[in-house]
Amino acid sequence: MTEEDKSQEIATLKEMGVSALGTEDADEILRKFDAEARVRKLDGFASKILTGVAVLMSVFHLYMAGLGTMPTNKQRMLHLAFTLVIIFLSYPFSKKGSKKGASIIDFMLAAVGLIVNLYIFFAIDDISAKAGLVTQTDIILGTITIVIVLEAARRCVGYELPLLAIAFLAYAYLGPYLPGDLMHRGYSFERLVDHMFISAEGIYGIALGVSSTFIFLFILFGAFLGATGLSELFTNASLAIAGHKPGGPAKVAIIASGLLGMINGSAAANVVTTGAFTIPLMKHVGYQAHFAGAVEAVASTGGQIMPPVMGAAAFIMAEFLGIPYKTVMITALIPAILYYLAVWINVDLEARKLGLKGLPKDQLPDAKAELKKSGHLLLPIVLLMYLLLADYTPAYSAFYSILALVAVSFFKKHTRMNLKSLIISLDSGARQAVGVAVACAVVGIIVGVVSITGLGLQLANMILMLSGGLLIPTLFLTMVACMIMGMGMPTSAAYIVAGTVAAPAMVNLGVDPIVAHMFVLYYAVLSAITPPVALAAYAGAGIANAPPSKVGWTAVRLGLAGFIVPFMFVFSPALCAQSDSLLIIFRCLATATIGIYCLACSIQGYMLKNTDYLERALLFASALLLIDGGVITDAAGFGLLAIVWVKQKASSKKAAALQTAATE
Repeated sequence: MTEEDKSQEIATLKEMGVSALGTEDADEILRKFDAEARVRKLDGFASKILTGVAVLMSVFHLYMAGLGTMPTNKQRMLHLAFTLVIIFLSYPFSKKGSKKGASIIDFMLAAVGLIVNLYIFFAIDDISAKAGLVTQTDIILGTITIVIVLEAARRCVGYELPLLAIAFLAYAYLGPYLPGDLMHRGYSFERLVDHMFISAEGIYGIALGVSSTFIFLFILFGAFLGATGLSELFTNASLAIAGHKPGGPAKVAIIASGLLGMINGSAAANVVTTGAFTIPLMKHVGYQAHFAGAVEAVASTGGQIMPPVMGAAAFIMAEFLGIPYKTVMITALIPAILYYLAVWINVDLEARKLGLKGLPKDQLPDAKAELKKSGHLLLPIVLLMYLLLADYTPAYSAFYSILALVAVSFFKKHTRMNLKSLIISLDSGARQAVGVAVACAVVGIIVGVVSITGLGLQLANMILMLSGGLLIPTLFLTMVACMIMGMGMPTSAAYIVAGTVAAPAMVNLGVDPIVAHMFVLYYAVLSAITPPVALAAYAGAGIANAPPSKVGWTAVRLGLAGFIVPFMFVFSPALCAQSDSLLIIFRCLATATIGIYCLACSIQGYMLKNTDYLERALLFASALLLIDGGVITDAAGFGLLAIVWVKQKASSKKAAALQTAATE
């Protein structure tokens, strides 16, 4: 979202009589809860160097996508070289240095990051020709690379991921001294450095490869979309569609955050981007502060599982499983719809229970006018969807969608890109991408340890042993593992780690691999709203001026259906389009939708009217029965729902009759 868009939204809020959150305040909240936002303010020559490197990085990736023929391993090395330079110049050593310029040490670290990657870039062919024999120089530079990658990740994405990587390295080195099933023969320091630095299973592995090709270009596409003002179109269209409905601002938050979340890789950043506008509006119409913050957090988090442009983890999933990204999109579509449907039903029930009204129509934008004004910006997204569904590679699809976006921006004067906006987009895209890139590099270390030690198989066997080989306990243990690994870590990193060690256990029990990985992805994403480290929820709390823990647990309550959806598609794979019968898919979708409605009514304590404890219990039981796609369980679930509906209908008629008699 551009500064002009933010200023326009703040002005709109003020016209409605709503207290607006300023851009500086929103940025400060984001820096507090998102490590990737804690960039320093450079000026002068240092700023020009950083901008030049970032623009060059974007141009390099565009060239590689359109015309480049460089070997993929060498592209990964240059990708990491750019990443390290940008991080060490942008991110301070500590929070206290956020507003200071880069130090000599930062420039030295940036230079070292560049040098070691250029070394391996030019030396890798000779090393391969010598059958992988490495020299002492290789070991020294490999050690330096591991250290500075971990330090760059600590600065950019926080302590959790580097510490986890160090723990995995320690496991590989100390194998003979470990107890029980964790014991293994161990690996020497030189062997570990060789594996992490030289092989394609370490730092320069699949994860960094996906970052250097698909992920970077989609983040760059998002930066270009933001520069053209698409976020303003999304927000205004959302207001026009849902602003006048009961509890309208909450529904606006769901639509706008879901749309923007597709092109924003960070849930916390999405909360701040849209929440600065939607949270004050929700409070204005009567939602409590903690509820408003929670709605925004849950809606923003779901953007990473909503096709067509899902979060970075979706591209990694496609590469891990060796399937087209189109397959991941199709698999994710119905679960994503169910997730947002659950949030929508929850906020609608809350609005009706509290008697909340929508915003006056005369204060809302006109949908047709907005589409006429900026609807042409949707054409590149349509093109992107077509190319992906037509089995073009994600890199090819993103490259030509960016070119199309620049072209269609010239259709209208207010969206037209000039040289300055092009440079800003290239600069912004690269800076946004380095967080994912360095996380993928560190995850490469973890995956490297798993591959060299066989840890993944051991952990999968441990999960199966703890669960007794039963599916439901295995799913529960996998869910817990994903939530723990996702605490404070980027979604892509949490998914890769959990997918490497937990998904195999599910596959061993007969779960389809793509369904198992989608299960892991869901909970890696949902960790952003799960206390105690619920970064998206805490960002929403900062904007709403509400207690963070209260916002976090309210977000869990609102997203509870989202927590159950993965169990639904494991038991009913048709929800992930894993069926040749459209009839079965639609039947599973219908029962899942009704199950989500029952769960929302149980959570909110409201259906046609307020529910009593018995009705809530029956609705909850109905929802659980509808999780399973079986005919008998569905019939039982519908039966319980019918009992509650008839009871509520009769009670409502009786209350209406008594009220009529009283008025007479």
